[in-house]
Amino acid sequence: MLTSYILDWLSLGFRWLHVLAAIAWIGSSFKYVWVDNNLRKPPKWKEDKGIKGDVWVIHGGGIYEFQKYNVAPERMPDVLHWVKWESYTTWLTGFMLVSVIYYGQAATYMLAAEGLITSPMISVLAGLGFLLGTLGIYECLIRTPLVRKGPVFAVTMGSVLLGLSYLAFELFAPRAAALHVGAAIGTLMTGNVFFGIVPSQKAFVKAIEEGREPDVNRAAFAKLRSTHNNYFTLPVIMLMISNHYPIIYSHAHGWLLIVAIGAISAYARHFFNLRNQGVLKPHILAIAAVAMVAVAYAIRPIPVALTQADTEVETQTHSLPPVTDLEGLSLIQTHCSNCHSTTPTQPGFVAPPAGIVFESADQIKALAPKVRSVAVDSQYMPLGNFTNMTTEERLRLGRWLDGLSQ
Repeated sequence: MLTSYILDWLSLGFRWLHVLAAIAWIGSSFKYVWVDNNLRKPPKWKEDKGIKGDVWVIHGGGIYEFQKYNVAPERMPDVLHWVKWESYTTWLTGFMLVSVIYYGQAATYMLAAEGLITSPMISVLAGLGFLLGTLGIYECLIRTPLVRKGPVFAVTMGSVLLGLSYLAFELFAPRAAALHVGAAIGTLMTGNVFFGIVPSQKAFVKAIEEGREPDVNRAAFAKLRSTHNNYFTLPVIMLMISNHYPIIYSHAHGWLLIVAIGAISAYARHFFNLRNQGVLKPHILAIAAVAMVAVAYAIRPIPVALTQADTEVETQTHSLPPVTDLEGLSLIQTHCSNCHSTTPTQPGFVAPPAGIVFESADQIKALAPKVRSVAVDSQYMPLGNFTNMTTEERLRLGRWLDGLSQ
């Protein structure tokens, strides 16, 4: 009990810090992309000072001027702020969060009911390998000539992520799989900062301090990495919050679904990047909205297709007497209440998930359609089917829940 209590506090602490750091990183990233895209040709006297462009902003009762140099000012400032720790902190806290929840409780959260991996330790090693492997693939791709062809590189990277998503859903439990795809993208984003952007900036500043001409190609490459991060941001945010929505990760084609939603959100981001450059293409948002509605329609709840054996079980089940409240409550007690009770007995839980408690018929009736959706139709719950709930039990539970909903 004490261990679970400590894990809950660690989870809360790392999640809080992770969100705070992510807000800071995303905010600064979006801000400087916005500044770059809104730079306008400066007056002649600024151009003579080597200023490439400027943008003026009013905010919080004051007027601000942002200006970007072609290379650098005649005299470097005494204090030069670096934007890097926001990224590092986001990744470190995210990794600690994954370690506490998923790797520390791998038997509960990492293993799929019929997955390729059956050992908790192997699942942890596979998770780490997945993160490093994604980073390695991206770092190889970004060093190829493909990177100079934006649309081609985007399609290539999208295809790679699609394959990696499929692999993740084969290796891990669906919820862990979706999270690892997001964590992998977050890892390559921080890799962009650590391996590309910051080293380039250090070399840039050093060249100026030594009176040498900075390598503009290397600086441009760092800028490209930053742009990639800008497009990765919305998909990563979606994947960060996806573990609260089984409709996404528990779908039979969840691996395809998360990539599709990610691609749509990245495409929507393109609208804002263009708009900030003075190019207005509202059809991008319209297409993104239609695509998202189409995805939502495509994954609408449909009962899981039954095998011939399951169909026979269903026929036999319907020939049995109606499900009594006593039997229904017993099924809930056996397969749900070990987590969803005021005092959970399942290791790793000190409070009911999402605050949902099933200890009376009234409590169950209030959520009957949702319980049916996850326990009977999608069969996502119990998590990993660790209670070994049978098809007959699911069908009996469904009949009872249908009666409660009437």
